[in-house]
Amino acid sequence: MTSVNYKNKGWLVVIAGLTINLALGVLYSWSIFKDAIHQSIKSGGEGAFQWSEASLNDPYAVCILVFAFTMIIAGKLQDKKGPRMTASIGGALVGAGFLLLSTTNSYALWVLGFGVLAGLGIGFGYASATPPAFKWFPVSKTGLIAGIVVSGFGVAPVYIAPLATWLVSSYGIHNTMLILGIAFFVLVNLCALLLQNPPEGYVPAEKESVSVKTTSALKPSADYELKEIFKMPAFYLIWFIFFIGSGAGLMVIGSISGIAKNSMGEHAFLAVAIIAIGNALGRIVAGFLSDKIGRVLTLFILLLFQASLMFASVPLISGETSAMVIVMLATFIGFNFGSNLSLFPTFTKVLWGAKNFGVNYGVVITAWGVGGFVFSRLSQTLFASSGSHNLSFMIAGGCLLFCAVLAGLLGKLQHNNKKVA
Repeated sequence: MTSVNYKNKGWLVVIAGLTINLALGVLYSWSIFKDAIHQSIKSGGEGAFQWSEASLNDPYAVCILVFAFTMIIAGKLQDKKGPRMTASIGGALVGAGFLLLSTTNSYALWVLGFGVLAGLGIGFGYASATPPAFKWFPVSKTGLIAGIVVSGFGVAPVYIAPLATWLVSSYGIHNTMLILGIAFFVLVNLCALLLQNPPEGYVPAEKESVSVKTTSALKPSADYELKEIFKMPAFYLIWFIFFIGSGAGLMVIGSISGIAKNSMGEHAFLAVAIIAIGNALGRIVAGFLSDKIGRVLTLFILLLFQASLMFASVPLISGETSAMVIVMLATFIGFNFGSNLSLFPTFTKVLWGAKNFGVNYGVVITAWGVGGFVFSRLSQTLFASSGSHNLSFMIAGGCLLFCAVLAGLLGKLQHNNKKVA
């Protein structure tokens, strides 16, 4: 097989991983489902949902948490058994979760179906998409490849938000869950057939334009095992920054449809699609920038930008705000949030190698899950008690500023040639 064919095979794996993430990104459309449940609670009557206001984000928060911690198990399975089996398990679990949702209004069963089963399935599917794609391309393209593959997860609400809104209005929320469950099961399992690792001994060639010095700087000195990275200062800095950056973004994503209601009315679902476009672009642009100007500098800039957006949001969401401002806010918050999902897998691969990437990143991405659970639960609780998102945004902004300082510390460790990896 020629190098050209290897290159084409690599891009086929990238497209398959991208498509799997397009399906599993249904997570980011939770605010559409939450609004439908909320309307059912308000309307009352026979067959209506009977949940408390403070519990509306619970299936979403649990899904985020389960998804993230599943990545440890799924990542290890991917490293040992390969991406195809891992992805197929993911498709089956998501399908089963949505089929369960199609049969019930029960709070506990929605937490089980969306939070646990779909969370498990998304974890297995997501763990299978990026590692094989990485292995087909040189280290100088790590950020770009990560950005492309994970952009599918971020951009998914662009089609899922309007589709889910139409399905719910036409067929009801239970039939919507049935349709989506069957569709995602079929699509993920078909794409799983295209996922494969390169043959043993395959080493992707760098372009001649990439200098030996640059390649050496990017290349990890060894493939580190999980027990080794736990001893490194960089792991704890990276985990905490990921926790805050992802938590702040997921807090907004989980509530954006409700925030946009005042300005956009029945078209509020468009805010979900718009934030998804920003989310996907952030993953690709941040991945590209990290290859060009460095991961730490890219992270520092984006954390400061995200903090400024959180503080700017407080007066904007408190009163009457034009739809255009909401759109711009959603786009930029989505952009900054999405950057996390390409920067942190890049940190993981470049610092600690590709051999154990699945399980190593599985531990790193637990920060995403814990952050999403904590911030989304905190946001919904504060909103239920105060009727305002202001305090949530201010807390998130302060935390992001602190993380920008920590990103500078990570850069200083590298600059001083201390052991960060």
